Amino acid sequence: MMMKKNSLRQLILATAAAGALLSAPGVSQAQGLFAPVVKVDDQVVTNFELTQRIAFLELLNTPGDLEELALEQLIDDRLREQAARSVNLQLLDGALENAVEEFAARGNLKTEQFLELTAAEGIEKETVFAFVRSNLIWRELVRARFGRRVSVTETDIDRAMEALGSRASVRVLLSEVIIPLQPGYEAQITEIAEQVATIDSFGDFTEAAKRFSAAPTKETGGKLGWLPISQLPPALRPVLLGLEPGETTSVIPMQGALAVFQMRSIAESAYRAPDIAAVEYASLTIPGGRTPETLATAAGVAAAVDTCDDLYGENFGKSADLLTVTSAAPKDLPRGIAVELAKLDSGEVSYNLSTASGDIQLLMLCGRSPVLAQDASREDVTRQLRNEQLEGFANGYLEELRANARIIKR
Repeated sequence: MMMKKNSLRQLILATAAAGALLSAPGVSQAQGLFAPVVKVDDQVVTNFELTQRIAFLELLNTPGDLEELALEQLIDDRLREQAARSVNLQLLDGALENAVEEFAARGNLKTEQFLELTAAEGIEKETVFAFVRSNLIWRELVRARFGRRVSVTETDIDRAMEALGSRASVRVLLSEVIIPLQPGYEAQITEIAEQVATIDSFGDFTEAAKRFSAAPTKETGGKLGWLPISQLPPALRPVLLGLEPGETTSVIPMQGALAVFQMRSIAESAYRAPDIAAVEYASLTIPGGRTPETLATAAGVAAAVDTCDDLYGENFGKSADLLTVTSAAPKDLPRGIAVELAKLDSGEVSYNLSTASGDIQLLMLCGRSPVLAQDASREDVTRQLRNEQLEGFANGYLEELRANARIIKR
């Protein structure tokens, strides 16, 4: 969990953002604080909930269009609640409080400290608990619904453990298919991505990349160069190491896109590369959606910059909110951003991802800070392999719920 350090500054920003939001046509003061902004079947999301979620995401230093992201999260929350009620799923006593405690601990805070911090930003306690509760009950629902369909064999675990425990430095040679999500076509795009994830031949995956992928690698059939396993997201490492050449991952959600990776080869060297303690990166939003014009703009920026500092010049005269520079532990990076950064060396750029509103998110890797490697337990590897499969089931289920729901935005 990443939080901004200057609470006073955040309070000013959050207040200003809330004021601007309340004056906007979509969330006007005339509608009233508790007027609905969206209806999900027979449930509503209010102005108050939306402004509270925006302030909370701002506190967590969440990138992207926070108004759009907050609204989509709240819609998902309603769908998750409906699904849980349909099977009479309830949380055990104390489960929510424990989950909030764990969430606060990600920022090295006690629950009381975390709630004091959020209260100082004008965020109600109920907002925090609602955010955590939605994710917790969804996790329990997914486990109950799909847990029996998860299959992690001893061979999968042994293979991943052997690679992770090796004294050698493990590198992977992957191919990728990255498909941007387009509003109104999420279900169809998810279906395409799931079909790509069933491919088990190099030739078919190459054709799929050329046909469906939006990444620059589509020209080479999705082929990436060698990547040190230590640069990839920790949760993704055992999944990749459990693949045989030709096998693919399940669909991996990224920011504004869906990804599938195919294993082409695994190699070792005598030198063990260190794990990464922190990753510093810059994110520049290029408004206007993913059009030929904005993609050309992104390509021009990529060609013009050599360091993260150069991006300040590219953003000169534009909103300062479009450019952020973040330093975070690999485990705290959003998965899509983590995957894209893993493919970059310092000073290199990617613009495969999109913001929640569909604008191009240009990423530049500023640098990595190493740390001594830590041994992974068999239980950790098993849990990561299971969670990766469950996440694939969860994403498909949520898309199904969205497709079947009646969602009306005011």
